[in-house]
Amino acid sequence: MIPYGGKALVPYVTGGITADWTSYVLAYEAAGADAIEIGLPFSDPMLDGVTIQQASDRALARGATVDGILADLSEIKVGVPLIAMTYANLVFRAGPAVFCRRLAGAGITGLIVPDLPVDEAAAVSAAAADAGVALILLAAPVTPDDRLAEIGARSRGFVYAVSLMGTTGERDTLDASASRLATRVKAVTDLPVLIGFGVSTPAQAATAAESADGVVVASALMRRVLDGATPDDVRTDVAALRAALG
Repeated sequence: MIPYGGKALVPYVTGGITADWTSYVLAYEAAGADAIEIGLPFSDPMLDGVTIQQASDRALARGATVDGILADLSEIKVGVPLIAMTYANLVFRAGPAVFCRRLAGAGITGLIVPDLPVDEAAAVSAAAADAGVALILLAAPVTPDDRLAEIGARSRGFVYAVSLMGTTGERDTLDASASRLATRVKAVTDLPVLIGFGVSTPAQAATAAESADGVVVASALMRRVLDGATPDDVRTDVAALRAALG
């Protein structure tokens, strides 16, 4: 899912945030994204900060649904992996097997469920594997070593290293805990390790990539979209991140 040897860039877009939201997906690909994270909006995104909450609220107000977002994705051709990000409520409401098959049917090959702890992930993990979807697990700065090893062993595609304890959101600086966590995770898994939560600028992305295998960038891009940036505008932003990562 994530290329080895280079530094991976995974930008995020909230599905349904605008009428032409899939144009942002295509712009990300054109700008050099290695994979693209698609947020399936949820009414109570507990790990997301103000920006992603606002993006989700806007999408839901427009009538965005999981089915509608997946239908939109089915109508475009994307040459990089697509990764869904959503909350456990939506996964279990449909049932993990049905939910993961729906993702696969729309061309999605990865799934992130930030409120699904590793010791409760067995059913979703099995359903995802059966559907050909990689369940990507999260590690946090306070995750103990034994649990970190389990996350490294059970994650698929890559391990998502949360840069700090808190919610998503733009940051002026990258927390030093990000580098320490990436180093700890890389010691227990051969999977790529990507840093997310708070990576906001090309300089921060480059700093994160010194210890990690790449970055996930979400809130900084969604703030631009919420403020009216077009797909062409955001393509320039993603291209700058790509250039910083090499």
